[in-house]
Amino acid sequence: MASWIDQFKGLARLPEELRGRLVSDSRVVRVPKGTVIFGPGKAPENLLLLLDGVVRVQQVSETGREIILYRVHALESCVLTTACLLAYEDYQAEGVAETDVQAVAIPKAVFEEMMAGSSDFRRFVFQAYSRRITDLFTVIEEVAFKRVDLRLAKKLSEMTGAAATVKKTHGELASELGTAREVVSRQLQEFQRRGWIALHRGSIEVTDRDGLEAFSRL
Repeated sequence: MASWIDQFKGLARLPEELRGRLVSDSRVVRVPKGTVIFGPGKAPENLLLLLDGVVRVQQVSETGREIILYRVHALESCVLTTACLLAYEDYQAEGVAETDVQAVAIPKAVFEEMMAGSSDFRRFVFQAYSRRITDLFTVIEEVAFKRVDLRLAKKLSEMTGAAATVKKTHGELASELGTAREVVSRQLQEFQRRGWIALHRGSIEVTDRDGLEAFSRL
């Protein structure tokens, strides 16, 4: 288990005594795909450092509408968990294992002790925190100020990668963009009319990537 700590540059610089404490008092956990790891009204018990997999952090409204705030990938931590641990507050959003996940769980008591006693650990936590806060403000700016059609075109271009097909439903794309499914459906139909995509059941085929990307840059 001692090898996990060396995967995180900030923790690898800790004195041997503190490294040993982290290893001995933390545990590696495995969470299957689809598991709700945390949710609104629950207090965080651990700081999770992802070793493998992806956790999707999303906000769900009273009407059931979802917006994906960010994703936590391998060698990252969750900014919402960090904020709740520091402020002694409950979660206001939920985290879902988008894939099978392997992570290190650092108990709250150990987290607090390390934050109080180690400047290197504090630096590690706050550097990760600041990066995520910047990403979150980018999401807020896009949802609040940028046109949905441009954001949708950009999202489709990003999702296709080397492939030509995006295996997402209209509802899933709406959650990615923080808008309504009906809005996404209308925009996709317009993209199909322009010849950029072809709509299929449960997937979207990008037929003119250059046109889609050019539009997304307007």
